[in-house]
Amino acid sequence: MTKPAIICVAITGSVPQKRDNPAVPITVAEQVASTRAAYEAGASICHAHVREDDGTPTSDAKRFAALKAGIEAECPGMIVQLSTGGRSGAGRARGGMLPLRPDMASLSVGSNNFPSRVYENPPDLVDWLAAEMQTYDTKPEIECFDLSHIHQAAKMQADGRLAAPAYVQFVMGVKNAMPADRETFDFYVRTVERLLPGSEWCAAGIGRHQIELNDWAAAAGGHLRTGLEDNIRLDGATLAPSNAALVARAAEVCARHGRPVATPAEARAMLGLRA
Repeated sequence: MTKPAIICVAITGSVPQKRDNPAVPITVAEQVASTRAAYEAGASICHAHVREDDGTPTSDAKRFAALKAGIEAECPGMIVQLSTGGRSGAGRARGGMLPLRPDMASLSVGSNNFPSRVYENPPDLVDWLAAEMQTYDTKPEIECFDLSHIHQAAKMQADGRLAAPAYVQFVMGVKNAMPADRETFDFYVRTVERLLPGSEWCAAGIGRHQIELNDWAAAAGGHLRTGLEDNIRLDGATLAPSNAALVARAAEVCARHGRPVATPAEARAMLGLRA
């Protein structure tokens, strides 16, 4: 298969701390430097959260603005995807960075269980976030933690709340949510192809499942997500030294499956993003 594979690097997230892995970037300056190295290793999308300097998750729009500006300056053409996830804010504060007009933003269209809490995405908030993304010409990355989320995304696309074509990401391996199960993964792919034809899709595996989902996605014609947000190790005994090291590993997976790694320009064209 010669279809280029997009590599998304999730650089920080809201959970990992330096005590877990010293390579986790916390400050804006650290995140920009880590993203630059990942970009040079082959990542064309940066999935970004922001933190206070002590590591506390936040949805502070000023920090998002500084991070976005730093990535755009240091990583020409890289797709900036900002998180509207629920660990760092509540209600409409989760979308407070959307007026920055990022290329993309994450959008979870339904609720599900997390390891120790419910990840709440009530319908009115989902509709508001989707509308804000349309207002600011920001492409949603539909984060699917459950099969029902694919169906909901298809319903939202059909009635105009989401523009076509969609970009869908399967998230597998979160405790108490969808496990990393190959038959389920294959059914996800078929369901996206059936309900959201013409869409692109990506797969994210959490923890030890990251490399597994990288392999499945590369083989099936999808795109790959990696990074310290989802996984802080190269293997059970070795901490990942950087986001760039995880991107390099994902690029090796692509090579094994005959998939060239997409450049930022190729990724923008595949996803229909502005140049």
